[in-house]
Amino acid sequence: MNRVLLSLVLSTVVFGQAPAPAPGLAPDRAARIDQLLNRYVEENRIPGAVALVLRDGKPVYEKAFGWADKEAGHKMTATTLFRIASQTKAFTSTAVLQLVEEGKIGIAQRVGDFIPTFKQTTVLARDAAAAGPVPARRPITIADLLTHTAGISYGTEPHVAELYAAKGLGPKAGNGWYTADKDEPICETMERLGTLPFVSQPCAAFVYGYNTDILGCVVEKASGMPLDQFIRTRITEPLGLKDTRFYIPPAEKDRLAAVYASGPDGKAVRAPEGSKGQGHYIEGPRKSFAGGAGLTSTAHDYARFLETLRNGGKMGATRILAPRTVELMTTNQSGTLHSTTGLGFGFGFETVDRYGANGLAEVGAFGWGGAYGTQYQVDPKSKLVIVFMMQLMPNTTDIQPKFYTSVYQALVN
Repeated sequence: MNRVLLSLVLSTVVFGQAPAPAPGLAPDRAARIDQLLNRYVEENRIPGAVALVLRDGKPVYEKAFGWADKEAGHKMTATTLFRIASQTKAFTSTAVLQLVEEGKIGIAQRVGDFIPTFKQTTVLARDAAAAGPVPARRPITIADLLTHTAGISYGTEPHVAELYAAKGLGPKAGNGWYTADKDEPICETMERLGTLPFVSQPCAAFVYGYNTDILGCVVEKASGMPLDQFIRTRITEPLGLKDTRFYIPPAEKDRLAAVYASGPDGKAVRAPEGSKGQGHYIEGPRKSFAGGAGLTSTAHDYARFLETLRNGGKMGATRILAPRTVELMTTNQSGTLHSTTGLGFGFGFETVDRYGANGLAEVGAFGWGGAYGTQYQVDPKSKLVIVFMMQLMPNTTDIQPKFYTSVYQALVN
């Protein structure tokens, strides 16, 4: 089956629609997307990428570029699997809000109700490290974790790094967030985390860190099932997301894109094996289901999940959240703690509160990305879902904002 036909079949199966050039993108302007991504591949600034754009639920742009694994001779395709790292947070946040709807978790509920080591936490601020840890001014809540305002980092700051490393976290967890190599359930890891000092008081600052990994443990405690089982039975299976999993079956290893890294000259080079490179998503313990950074997926699966949120929590006859709950998640809930320039943070997503704060995205758009180079954006006013998948860590390119601009400039309103 040739690539064009494969793309047509996949789009019809996944979205119920065949790819269409219009309405949605002006063909002459959409060609600029091709030119941009082809140029970055040809210059070896990125190894390859999959780009998928939905307009009002219909795929209006869907292409694969370059290499999934250059050394193995595997080209990028629409079915390539990606490590999505922090894009896992959207699934875990959705799981939390499903349990909120059922009354099993409260937005303002204390995390210590689920994880005992979080009943009384401590803080070791950088400017007061010499004085030692102090008690947190108040208990950390579910809302604090959803908005990343609990004061919890990834433990890589110099004044806490040794403490975290001694507990197998921070510098001992890849780049801080990586747990796929751990031979223990995620709740054991998070219970140890609760004994460590955090870097800020609750609700005093936006601090990106283990917040959603903790929420994954909360989901396990509140539901009585492992996080992978909860996400599978409550989100991915109902929505038909067959390729969104924490670990990849060995028989499908050739579908997983290799990880590359931006070298000193800006050229992409193959990343090493291990926690800071290829990871343990095929061979490894397969015990840690990290709600903050553990999933793998495809562009198609992730776009279908996002389209469900754009539709107010419903895809076809399947509803996973109420419309008001989705609105709550995708509305700024953190004031100016995340940004003072027009970006907010809701319950799991960065939000656009001012036109121009995030390129050409409309007010009300929401999105995020992952450490391996994947990114997404949902723009309800524009009826857009945008998914960009690549595997480049670290990434010193400017491809993501340029890609978004190339999509927006091609819109037919």
